[in-house]
Parts: sequence; C-alpha cells; structure tokens
Amino acid sequence: MNPPPLDIRTHFLEPPLSASNLYNFLARTAIVRQLKATLPRFRGTVLDIGCGYMPYRGLLLAAPSKAERYIGLDLPDNLYQKPDIEWNGQTIPLEPGTVDCAIATELLEHCPDPEAVLREAYRVLKPGGVIFFTVPFLWPLHCVPHDEYRYTPFALRRHIQAAGFSDVELRALGGWDASLAQVLGQWVLARPMPAPLRWILSRLALPIFALLRAIDRPPKKFHEGAMLTGLAGTAVKLA
Repeated sequence: MNPPPLDIRTHFLEPPLSASNLYNFLARTAIVRQLKATLPRFRGTVLDIGCGYMPYRGLLLAAPSKAERYIGLDLPDNLYQKPDIEWNGQTIPLEPGTVDCAIATELLEHCPDPEAVLREAYRVLKPGGVIFFTVPFLWPLHCVPHDEYRYTPFALRRHIQAAGFSDVELRALGGWDASLAQVLGQWVLARPMPAPLRWILSRLALPIFALLRAIDRPPKKFHEGAMLTGLAGTAVKLA
C-alpha cells in the first residue's frame, strides 16, 4: 500500500514555520539552503542515492544547476515513491563513469558500511564529478532498526577520503542555538503527553524556537566544544 502523496514544496522545499512543524523544520530548511548553494556545480546527469520522495528533482534540473537528467536510486521496497532505478543498498547498477554528479541526503547514517556506498558513488561518477551529501548529528532514532551512525566531521571526512574522494568540504547545518531549538521542537511534538498539553506547549515553544533559529550561528570550524545539528558537504572525484 502506497503512502498518501505529499506536497513536496511544503514538506521539503519551503516548509512553513508553525507549531505543528517544529520536528523537521530546521533540518529540512538547512538541507535546502546548502543544496541551493551547491547547484551551480551540478551538470549533466545527477544521481540521487536514496532518493525517497525525490524532493530535490525540480531544484536539480533548474538554473543555476546545469544538470539535464535526474536519476532517482532507492531500494525496491522504498515506501515513498518508485525510484527510477533500484539497488540493494550496496551495489549501484550503473557502469563506471556514467553520471556527472550525485547527491546523498540523509543517507549515510543508514548504511552499515558507508565506505562501500561511497566507493560505489565514486565508481559511477565521471572524473571531475561532484557528490553532495548531508548527515544528521543531533537527531532521534529513526527508520529503526536501520539507523546505524551519527557522524562527527572527522569521521565523515575520513570515510569520504578513504572511498577515493578529494577536495572534501564540510559545513555545519546548525550550531548551539539551532541544536537547542531542534531538541525543543522535537520534544514538544514527540515526547509522550496528552494531546491538549502538546497543543499548548507547541504554541508556547514556537516563539522560543523562532528566536533560537534567528540567532543561531553554525560553527565555521570544528573546534573543541563546538555543537552542530548535522553536516553538509561536497567532495570531488579527481581521476
């Protein structure tokens, strides 16, 4: 049975800030912000590894991106939408050097062997190809039991370089204030409590959430004591 259709714009691309939308708001807006900043680097054929609902297809095929073809890749039992091509979570069914760029948003935390998946992405990319990726750092358990890892920037960089990639750039999706806002929003919407109490607390939390979001400054360097909600980055296949 297929899940009900989603409005991609309001769920992923332009989610409204409301009392009922505090759980995913910061993560989804941060991912879109980082992806938009990377669009000028996309060209040719783009592979979306673990595509889910394929929410970024429209962005990837519109200016300033120069991509001309989108391929959504996911598991055969993907609950969201039938992908363009299917895989087993380990081997990408494409020939070496067949795509110009790739994205893997919120994927690597679900991979038991992330380096194997990254090596596959490296294999199917053409020389000079760019991969864009995001991972959570501060996030509840999800997709249980297929929730494997939370990455520090140091571990993530090591995995990406071990897969063969170069020019690795990592950026924090949010800092201390966004972290507090995210936990607050998820607490009021996910902690077991009576529905009337949740209704009240979510509306009391909304202005605090909005203030924390407004004053947040993601760390530019990953120093001792830095806090982050998640990571986004890019890497390049040089040869």
